[in-house]
Amino acid sequence: MILVGNQRGGAKGLALHLMKEENDHVDVHELRGFASDDLMGALTEAYAISRGAKCRQFLYSLSLNPPKQEQVGTEAFESAIERAEERMGLSGQPRAIVFHEKEGRRHAHVVWSRIRADEMKAVQLSFTKRKLNALARELYIKHGWQMPHGLVDPSQRDPRNFTLAEWQQAKRVGKDVTVPNNRLASKYFR
Repeated sequence: MILVGNQRGGAKGLALHLMKEENDHVDVHELRGFASDDLMGALTEAYAISRGAKCRQFLYSLSLNPPKQEQVGTEAFESAIERAEERMGLSGQPRAIVFHEKEGRRHAHVVWSRIRADEMKAVQLSFTKRKLNALARELYIKHGWQMPHGLVDPSQRDPRNFTLAEWQQAKRVGKDVTVPNNRLASKYFR
């Protein structure tokens, strides 16, 4: 399972993105630690609390993408989420879990509030990419999935793959972002 996470602000934009109708199915699976019972309200709550802590990147967003050919059950996603939460130091923090299904492929998104309300301080997140890559390797081994070469050895990553910034730019300018290993004309990324 590929795990990609980042610190961020923009509660409203994130909630709108996670609820987009471009997916075949959207399921708000869990809202934990929020007074609100909908995603927009929950992330707005996190924003309101962050104002007291004066923290701009008050959320931590994680996407969990299993191999394309695998059908992964809810329990496996929940287990991976719990393990990620523990490693990132976000145990017990308010969180939202959203499942997306698009063209038969299911993946998950988790959003945690980084603000510890009792202290009004943000959870310090260090070495997140390293921690998530280690967990991703463990998940591939545990489930017996074929591990991507770039996860086995980072020097084997396919240089033709989009970076997140390239993917977002391609989507903004209307380029096809669904074709694997598609490289855009260099004029878009100078």
